[in-house]
Amino acid sequence: MLPNKRRIVFIDVDGTLVDDNGNVPESAQKACKQARENGHLLYLCTGRSKAEIYDDIWTIGFDGLIGAGGGYVESGGEVLYHKKVTKEDVRHMVEFFDAAGVDYYLESNSALYGSRNLKAHLERRIYGDIENDPAARARMELTPHPFITGLTYGEADLVKDDVNKVCFLESDLPFEQISQQFKGKFEVIRCTVPLFGEGSGELMIPGIHKAVAIADLLVHLQLKQADSLAIGDGMNDAEMLEYCAVGIAMGNAKPGLKQIADDITGTVEEDGLYYSFVKYGLINT
Repeated sequence: MLPNKRRIVFIDVDGTLVDDNGNVPESAQKACKQARENGHLLYLCTGRSKAEIYDDIWTIGFDGLIGAGGGYVESGGEVLYHKKVTKEDVRHMVEFFDAAGVDYYLESNSALYGSRNLKAHLERRIYGDIENDPAARARMELTPHPFITGLTYGEADLVKDDVNKVCFLESDLPFEQISQQFKGKFEVIRCTVPLFGEGSGELMIPGIHKAVAIADLLVHLQLKQADSLAIGDGMNDAEMLEYCAVGIAMGNAKPGLKQIADDITGTVEEDGLYYSFVKYGLINT
């Protein structure tokens, strides 16, 4: 356990703060609010871009955001930096994925822009056959998924100039072939959202990851690495967990992340974030 002092905590979103349906458990909401009331600093540290941090997450209360896997850093409403993909590289991605029939979305801080067939693809993955299965259609109408409703569709021109990164869903095109296509141009990593499929992934600007952003933020805030704590579940959290003084893996974390973590807590459904906050003295039961 860290000494009883003010700490800065970096929290992944998908699979850590929220469950597979995009919901934040009450226990996690309670833990975050109490930790801040106790004087600790809490930062979201996620592969999501700012446009994907919905109101139900922001209203819990956080001191800032490291988004786009480390490409965007915001603290107390101030933007420290925002690293963007060049328009030429965005064009390359859009043209390649469209020609290959890969569904994808472009992440910017203003919106998430979906490819032509992305909405239908996501609906199949989340609800089932909504065209022919009444139960599937009822699920869609009764419980609309926040991710689908949060996307922007139908843009005539997807070659945007404010793109942070790109996510693609599993397709007939192997992940390795996509990775080879963008070798030397992008960091191509496996996606951490199970919904998108095993062959899904993300295209990142090279040299960007969460630990680099955390280090920059600590310098800006004049805080010590020794006072930092991180919690996550995916392999894009590896550098973050290794860098911070204490790195905690969720119970649902990838095996590789558990191997490098200082500690392992419960799953999202087991209130893992809450109990880790208790264990490390951020809150009391």
